[in-house]
Amino acid sequence: QVQLVESGGGLVQPGGSLNLSCASSSRSFDRETMAWFRQSSGKLLEFVLGISYTGGSTAILKSVKGRFTISRDNEKKVAFLQMNNLTTEDTGVYYCAARRQSIPVPIKTLPSEYESWGQGAQVTVSS
Repeated sequence: QVQLVESGGGLVQPGGSLNLSCASSSRSFDRETMAWFRQSSGKLLEFVLGISYTGGSTAILKSVKGRFTISRDNEKKVAFLQMNNLTTEDTGVYYCAARRQSIPVPIKTLPSEYESWGQGAQVTVSS
């Protein structure tokens, strides 16, 4: 069973930055789409960003465009979420997820389409 382990969450002031990491145990990491979802208090789990296994294509949530970027290192089997200019609206638990795909696109955005999940990393943006 694939294990995904997130790290890098924490408390940050508005306007600050955080970099989340997601380490995978998968033997097929280089054939998996990686995505970040988040769940804020009282809200449903929502797709934030995704990256294909080639790293050449991403899908992005409008509210984080220009502030968040996703990347991956297939050799180290790690996905990253760089978050800049954070606002209180970004507070929540961030989950990384993985999906095996035979072709790199399209990037799926529904939680039900992902097979493996991390335990979540709390991100709190507060002054």
